[in-house]
Amino acid sequence: MSLLKKGFYLGLGAAISGKEKFENVLNDMVKKGEVTPTEAKEMLNSWVSKGEKKNSEWNEQGKARMQDHVKELGFVTREEYELLEARLERLENQNKG
Repeated sequence: MSLLKKGFYLGLGAAISGKEKFENVLNDMVKKGEVTPTEAKEMLNSWVSKGEKKNSEWNEQGKARMQDHVKELGFVTREEYELLEARLERLENQNKG
């Protein structure tokens, strides 16, 4: 199993475990009358939403860092390759005519 997959599964396990613990804390708060069930549900939804937003931010940052590393190594992106390929095709077609 790749290191990336292992990291993903580790993070997923931590997130699930964290959500379960958070739900348990909220359930205890409801039992004690510290919050209503509606408030607890809103708090859980807010927590999950913030987690999803942060995950998305990390994914975008990771993607940007990976693209920077690829460029530093001298590789071109698929988009750059396709632009060059189209340019080459146009030039070849001009020379044929």
